[in-house]
Amino acid sequence: MTSLIKPRIAETAVVDETAAIGPGTRVWHFAQVRERARIGDQCSVGKGAYIGADVVVGDRCKIENSASLFEGLTVEDGVFIGPHVVFTNDRRPRATNPDGTLQTADDWEMGRTTVRRGASIGAGAVVIPGLEIGRYAMVGAGAVVTRDVPAHALVVGNPARVVGWVCACGRERAPAGPRTGEELRCARCSDGERR
Repeated sequence: MTSLIKPRIAETAVVDETAAIGPGTRVWHFAQVRERARIGDQCSVGKGAYIGADVVVGDRCKIENSASLFEGLTVEDGVFIGPHVVFTNDRRPRATNPDGTLQTADDWEMGRTTVRRGASIGAGAVVIPGLEIGRYAMVGAGAVVTRDVPAHALVVGNPARVVGWVCACGRERAPAGPRTGEELRCARCSDGERR
């Protein structure tokens, strides 16, 4: 049973004592998990990944090498986050104030982002804060996400734009165009869920 399998944390990983790591989860070499972060059951946190303070990650998620999940992020179950993905958390980043003084946490307005169940974020993508990525959406490698992504949407580019619709298994369900709401079935898994 999964509940009996302890998390496996590499000796070189840095996991804060207030973080919670679920059973069956693996945290690989040089990953960092910050204060009060919560990672669910049966996840994989890749080499050099960064999980910020208070970030929440659901069950059975895969976070690839060198991904950066900064504060303000919630990730639901079954999400794939590719290598070198960056979830930012500040829309107006500055090192100093107009008077030249160094900015502190008091000057910072954190953006909050949610990634819904089963979504996939391709390698090297950047997600601007304050957005929602819908269920089973697929963000192409290198995309820059600047607005909400609908459920089952396939988005690519900078800024990311919808180019199609995908099944829960990741196969294309329909080309880009108006969303009609009719059921589209994937030949592989016969997924009949509405887009």
